[in-house]
Amino acid sequence: QVQLVESGGGLVQPGGSLRLSCAASGSIFRINNMGWYRQAPGKQRELVAVITSGSTTNYADSVKGRFTISRDNAKKTVSLQMSSLKPEDTAVYYCNADIIQWSGVLGAYWGQGTQVPVSS
Repeated sequence: QVQLVESGGGLVQPGGSLRLSCAASGSIFRINNMGWYRQAPGKQRELVAVITSGSTTNYADSVKGRFTISRDNAKKTVSLQMSSLKPEDTAVYYCNADIIQWSGVLGAYWGQGTQVPVSS
């Protein structure tokens, strides 16, 4: 079984910074893409940032220049450093990873989500 566990969410003031982390565990042979998504109240889940196994990154236009995604392949973790946060960044943030298990099964896995309210 595979699990993704997020940490680091919480209330932050506009203009502030926050770092989210996500750790994968279980019967993992290989992790391909890892990413962060978010879902604001009343809106659909959207991609925030993605990073390939070779560390190529891609960002939503709304977060370019403010957010940075990184990963540690040895530790099976992905992080999202968020800066210059705005109230419109308020959402539940979800970690996502494409994982191949030792059994050969390939699947997309999600974390449980972590709340990031941006408010004064």
